[in-house]
Amino acid sequence: MRETRIVVVVLALISVCWLGFTPTVEAQPVAAVPPPPTAAPARDESGGSTPPRMSYVNGEVSFWRQGASDWTPAQLNIPLAPGDVLYTSEGGAVEIQIGRAAFVRAGNDTQIGLDNQENDFLQFRVTGGHAGIDLRQVPPGGTVEIDTPQAAFTIQQAGYYRLDVDQNSTTFSTQRGGAATMTPAGGAAAPIAPNQQVVLTGTDSPTVALGAAPPLNAWDNWNYQRSAYLLRSASQRYVSPAMYGGEELDQNGTWRNAETYGPVWVPSAVPSGWQPYSTGRWVWDPRFGWTWLDDAPWGWAPYHYGRWVFVGNYWAWAPGPVVVRPVYAPALVVFLGGPTVGVGVRPLCWAPLGWGEPVVPWWGRPGFVGVPWWGGWGGPRVVNNVVINRTTVVNVTNINVYKNVNITHAVVGVPADRFGRGQVQVTRISQTELQQLRPMHGALDVKPVAASLAPATGPAAKPPAELRNRPVVATRAPEDHAPTLREHGLTESETRPTARLVPAPKKMTPQEGVGGPTSPGARPPARLPSTASRGPDQGPGGAKSEALPPTGRKGRGQEMPTAEGNQSGSPDRPMRPSGTPPAAAGPSGETPGQQQKQAQGERPTPHGGAHAQARANRPGPPPKAEHPRHREQQSRPAQAENPEKAKDR
Repeated sequence: MRETRIVVVVLALISVCWLGFTPTVEAQPVAAVPPPPTAAPARDESGGSTPPRMSYVNGEVSFWRQGASDWTPAQLNIPLAPGDVLYTSEGGAVEIQIGRAAFVRAGNDTQIGLDNQENDFLQFRVTGGHAGIDLRQVPPGGTVEIDTPQAAFTIQQAGYYRLDVDQNSTTFSTQRGGAATMTPAGGAAAPIAPNQQVVLTGTDSPTVALGAAPPLNAWDNWNYQRSAYLLRSASQRYVSPAMYGGEELDQNGTWRNAETYGPVWVPSAVPSGWQPYSTGRWVWDPRFGWTWLDDAPWGWAPYHYGRWVFVGNYWAWAPGPVVVRPVYAPALVVFLGGPTVGVGVRPLCWAPLGWGEPVVPWWGRPGFVGVPWWGGWGGPRVVNNVVINRTTVVNVTNINVYKNVNITHAVVGVPADRFGRGQVQVTRISQTELQQLRPMHGALDVKPVAASLAPATGPAAKPPAELRNRPVVATRAPEDHAPTLREHGLTESETRPTARLVPAPKKMTPQEGVGGPTSPGARPPARLPSTASRGPDQGPGGAKSEALPPTGRKGRGQEMPTAEGNQSGSPDRPMRPSGTPPAAAGPSGETPGQQQKQAQGERPTPHGGAHAQARANRPGPPPKAEHPRHREQQSRPAQAENPEKAKDR
């Protein structure tokens, strides 16, 4: 019996040594192999869903967050929280990614804000300007609401939606199979069918006019081309499709294969001696607390998912096994602190987590803070070089060995009184100083200040007062983070206007859709009366109604394309990417050769060629958005000058 126990102990020691052995393997270019099988969806215990990501900025775009001292320049990859507001100056444009294949884009001179985010509900407000909402996918039961001064528009199915808000009216159109529900101020909810346009004029009792949706213009086509380009990312072979930012990985690095870690991504154009989490800043998010915002355009996926590993003599990002629903984390680091040095200077340092290491959350609900958590990590659970199973309870005090901490210059830091206060040059920690540092578990003893809420520094264009102060119609009150701000010693510098609440429309099931139930005997909801069958004073909820002037050809019902691009056969081709000959471009902006490579699953070359091809196919800056009424006014004089030609047409 005693000999048996000795054998068991010896075998256990051998297992520990084997699991703790991490050979250094030179990474090789990744072979074209399918991704590993997906795991079961992870339960999100981090305190919130994946926040909307500001994924594209063109021209001058300004950002404001509750508690900040003023408007600041927007920063690519900033996670948006309810209460955040963006403003695009003349010639500016911004893109907000809200799902794996769902985007909200604002054109020039537009103010758009995020008011609410829940697992199945996302609420924006647009107080002026132009927006394109391109939803290639909408989760079952999910709702996107766009609130304007005249009405709230709720969307529950895939489609393309165009919104124009001026001083006294709102124009909303549905395209490519989209349908929505409109709830005007003081009125009843009414559905908007596919390929229709509604114009609301006035504020308290708006007049409502319904007509056919106008043809897609240059702004709409740019939106569609941009979405198609994003959904062709080659990086989706190695990461979950639900992980944002794959297109930036394609353009700014290469995928390779490491024997120990599988597919890893290596950034290009980084200086010698670079290390992760060293070029950026810590910003404070009212939901997730301290969040890392990197300066690099690819700085979303590698800093909110996966782990960083040191392979050979360079850093690589290892996403780990693909999971169905990766869970967002504000950063994946271990914080380290030590005794006060010099004249009252207390250091606050950090290092990237290594392969399979858990993060000890500094954010979230009570009972979640300070407890080891693997988030969306689908790989092995490793603590102190020992693999554990999912049911093992880990004592926080035992997690004191972090592999990357021992890599030269991997640990960087700043004085604690400078942490989270703008762009600060980090200091590399020497091995001698490292001996005095200890892992910090749980909430950080650092209070945010107004500068902690800004993603950048410097002056920024402030929207006109009439845009900032315009109330909107909404089905839910905006989420209020004022109590959280006060709890952390912050106060609001600018108060948001209150919303005029209206009853929420009936939530459609996936089988019903917005247009009404389809089951036999089901009673459809009330529809907007057509302009041909109603009088001038008949409208939903007592709102006046008037017919729209002709807007061009009648829109045709169009099936939403799949993630691979435009498969609907629509005659409305998107704008061609820069560098692509007009005659060679296909419906989704691809040349025939590119379409063939995509169909065959051919992987781009790992060096140079893939980046050049991706940049050549990247959509250029968006055209200036144009209000549909402007197009109508411009077309009328030509018809009046030659009435006979107009009659012939």
